[in-house]
Amino acid sequence: MIATYGHGTKNDFVLLFDPEDAQELTPEQIIRICDRQTGIGADGTIRIIKRDGKWFMDYRNSDGTLAEMCGNGIRVMARYLVERGHQGEGIFAINTRAGMKYLAVPAVDDIAVNMGGVSEVYGEITVTVGDRSWQGYNINVGNPHAVVFVDELADAGDLKSPPIVEPADEYPEGVNVEFVKILENGELAMRVHERGSGETQSCGTGICAVALATTLKLKKSLPIHWVINPPGGRLTVDIDPHSNATLTGPAVLIADHDISKYL
Repeated sequence: MIATYGHGTKNDFVLLFDPEDAQELTPEQIIRICDRQTGIGADGTIRIIKRDGKWFMDYRNSDGTLAEMCGNGIRVMARYLVERGHQGEGIFAINTRAGMKYLAVPAVDDIAVNMGGVSEVYGEITVTVGDRSWQGYNINVGNPHAVVFVDELADAGDLKSPPIVEPADEYPEGVNVEFVKILENGELAMRVHERGSGETQSCGTGICAVALATTLKLKKSLPIHWVINPPGGRLTVDIDPHSNATLTGPAVLIADHDISKYL
């Protein structure tokens, strides 16, 4: 069975084209595929299926758990559909567990995806790494995010273990945690620990969460445009007056792999 490896700002995925919804992957299989020592190595898997005649992104974290949505992953899926001839370029929809998302996909260059509404969940949260703690923003982008602002990105530590986020009952299924530094040129730099995957080089929904949290922190008004730099590259976020976010960035297919031995 052939799958395709690709990435969006080095947030990487293994994509399985399964329009008939015939090859569901087990958590154990996903773990083997995503293992960076013995498998292909990736932050997660995307099974490209069709439901009710529409494309659906079945996204799983590298530990096999379900995720509602992945902003980098959906761009890589869209690039696959267009590049492999399954979908014409232009504007089209992909359904996710966080709802229908519309993308503008050129034959080449960056892809834009309307991520839908981003919102603050009211109530104080605290993120702790080692002996350091920060007050943060609880942001919903169809999945949960805790965003904190730091003097230096190194303050987040090695991120080999999930940061402690309190109150824990705010996130019964875990939370993505973003650490943000506001740069002198007005752009933002960030690191992210994704639930189910650990530290990743980028996180599309996390980047949208960072955009809203920074807007709130600096008391800016909407609409607004942000340039955000995770370790894996550079993306932009535009939030309109109704708090809908559009994420724009690259998506690249690298190589095909036979995954039969992992199944």
